[in-house]
Amino acid sequence: MGEGSIERAGVRLALDDAGDGIPVVLLHGLTATRRYVVMGSRSLERSGHRVVAYDARGHGQSAPAPDPTAYGYEDLGRDLLAVLDGLGIERAVLAGASMGAHTLLWLALNAPRRTGGLVVITPAYDPATNDDLRRLERWDALADGLERRGIEGFLAAYGDPNVPDALHDSVITVIRQRLSLHEHPGAVADALRAVPRSRPFGELSELGAIDVPVTVVASNDAADPGHPQEIGEAYAAAIPGARLVLDEPGRSPVAWQGSQLSKVIAELAARAEIG
Repeated sequence: MGEGSIERAGVRLALDDAGDGIPVVLLHGLTATRRYVVMGSRSLERSGHRVVAYDARGHGQSAPAPDPTAYGYEDLGRDLLAVLDGLGIERAVLAGASMGAHTLLWLALNAPRRTGGLVVITPAYDPATNDDLRRLERWDALADGLERRGIEGFLAAYGDPNVPDALHDSVITVIRQRLSLHEHPGAVADALRAVPRSRPFGELSELGAIDVPVTVVASNDAADPGHPQEIGEAYAAAIPGARLVLDEPGRSPVAWQGSQLSKVIAELAARAEIG
């Protein structure tokens, strides 16, 4: 199929659909686009998978939500359902990073028959701290910076990335690249306010209802402090039979390496409940 789009409730979702075989749907994180899950790797398509990647509402080439508050996980999850329905995919392997990870977990809990396996990459949602005012004020500051002064305003609000010096410039470069790909930066600002206030589920114990193969990929805190490793470990402990993938000492996070992450997804897909 190549590039295309699916529409739900007036929101057009831009997507790529390539390859044949077990369907794998990729979901990106907040402020990212469909390019930033497996980082351009094509190994999944080449190894016998149908790979669908789409831009979340308001991100990349997708249209903004009709309401600036309509970026919660129910909105995102129903978009995912629309993508599956629109492409005729009854059951898929879902692999998502951060916001994308939380979205696929919403779907797994609310429409479990549509999921054959899950790869939960660098989750960050913590039910205990989700409503912390200082946390939400930071997200609002990022939204305000982007809305008022574009990428430079976002970076000013972001401040020091709090990563090792060797990674500092790379992190800033990636942020610039990601933000430059959005056709509707004002919509991304709306998402920056709404997504952090949303809850994909209530308590971690709810993840115990998931009964398909699951792999959780957690990054070390030095490289990715915004996605604490302990959160990934807690998710893996809460999901029955989940496999936990951690970074090797001295190496870049698995979540940042498209080819390595693709291998993790392919391994999960081989155990998935499809068909």
